[in-house]
Amino acid sequence: MYIDADTIIKAAAVLGALATIIGGVIAVYKFYNKCNKMGDDLKQHEADQENEIKVMKEEQGAVTKAIQAEQCLITYGLLACLKGLSEQGCNGPVTEAIKKIEKHINLQAHDQEG
Repeated sequence: MYIDADTIIKAAAVLGALATIIGGVIAVYKFYNKCNKMGDDLKQHEADQENEIKVMKEEQGAVTKAIQAEQCLITYGLLACLKGLSEQGCNGPVTEAIKKIEKHINLQAHDQEG
């Protein structure tokens, strides 16, 4: 068998085609693995964010309870001041405010300990 330039060109074309096909398969395989890894990373990131949100909600709940307790004390202090004014003879808006605050306290009694 005689190897001439045409045979070498044909062999190179076949090898080039095989290399291109194999390279394409490897590229698709790497891309598929990269996408799977990105999906796993995304799932982990979402889980981390959900945990952070849960912690933030717990912290916010604690802060909200503290604010509500403080507002409760302020309301009781204001009511005491208004009752003191009422005992000194101040009527009109003082009496109206006392009634509104007491009504509000009665409506909100299930939310606050006092």
